[in-house]
Amino acid sequence: MGFFDKIKKAVLGEKKVEEAPKEELVEELEETVEELSQEENHGTVVVTEEPEEKEETIVEELVEVSEQEQPKEEIKETIVEEVPEVKKPVKVPEPPVVEEKKEETIKKYDKGLEKSRRSFGQYMNELFANFRMVDDEFFEDLEEALISADVGFETAMRISDELQEEVKLKNVKKKKDVQATIIEKLVEIYEAEGIEENNELNIQTDSPTIMLFVGVNGVGKTTSIGKLAKRYKDEGKKVLLAAADTFRAGAIDQLVVWGERAGVDVVRHNAGGDPAAVVFDAVEKMKNEHYDILLVDTAGRLQNKVNLMKELEKMKRIIEREYPSAPHEVLLVVDATTGQNALIQAKEFKNTTDVTGIVLTKLDGTAKGGIVLAIRNELHLPVKLVGLGEKITDLEEFNPNQFVYGLFKDLMEDYDG
Repeated sequence: MGFFDKIKKAVLGEKKVEEAPKEELVEELEETVEELSQEENHGTVVVTEEPEEKEETIVEELVEVSEQEQPKEEIKETIVEEVPEVKKPVKVPEPPVVEEKKEETIKKYDKGLEKSRRSFGQYMNELFANFRMVDDEFFEDLEEALISADVGFETAMRISDELQEEVKLKNVKKKKDVQATIIEKLVEIYEAEGIEENNELNIQTDSPTIMLFVGVNGVGKTTSIGKLAKRYKDEGKKVLLAAADTFRAGAIDQLVVWGERAGVDVVRHNAGGDPAAVVFDAVEKMKNEHYDILLVDTAGRLQNKVNLMKELEKMKRIIEREYPSAPHEVLLVVDATTGQNALIQAKEFKNTTDVTGIVLTKLDGTAKGGIVLAIRNELHLPVKLVGLGEKITDLEEFNPNQFVYGLFKDLMEDYDG
């Protein structure tokens, strides 16, 4: 029964309107409307029919039985005043700014993966240059080509094994069909490993967000922090940086410079000081001055894993005293240009601390974008941010679909043709 039908039944019911005084009729109508307003979407009714037609229908039906007691205009006035506001569903179009941002991101991925795409295509072209048949020698060459493309040893072996099964099942023999099947397998494996993967940063909505950044020296850790700080500042958030990499010469000054560029505050101590003390002061400042985001730059030494682990655990304990759910992210920054070395670093840090995600820098400057496949397949860590350029705005949230398309676009187009 619709909203207006309920009103009619409640008001008219079994009784004749001529038996009820005008005041009683209005009072009963008011009570019914109030009850129904609470019951149906808190007084906001969404209908697909024109509200004016519905109102007129009710008025006419009530008037037919009520003209003896009330003038027609008075009844209409009473009903229209008491019926809650009627709203039609409205589809809000996406703002032009959002569409422009999407287009800009697509272009960044396309350009940023240009070297990797060209390199991947080169390895595939070389593989099929002297293609004769799908035999053991071909699969050995395939494994070598995939490893050279930095998709990782385990991924290369898995693709080779699954491809052999596929070839037997479908009786694939032609060069074009084998090429297409390799790309399909790469995409399938990539998607399968990321079914429950969350590439979004864990930003808190009801409390401050704290992120730790770890990684060896020279991978772009401090630069990534500065770029992310700029993004959040532009979004209207109050951002604080903590220079807790107190052992590397120049690390503190570098973060201060990035803080100035981004227009955010930086907590710093003297070089060689206690990193945990910096974090303690940063957390206190965050709490007292109501910051939204705290980004912590940490030491990047792998020479002594025990000390590194102890330092990180000490920082976490300090943070947890004030914010039990923090740190909300522990992001490992790796340099995409180092290829398999990046994978080795990621494995080392994953064994040392609770890494929640990867920041992959300099993706635009390398032909080794296949490392993303290796990270997902061998480490099961989500890539959360990627560096696609030198500008302060060129640190992008990782988009798996854009990455796959950007890496295989040329090959897919070739196979379609």
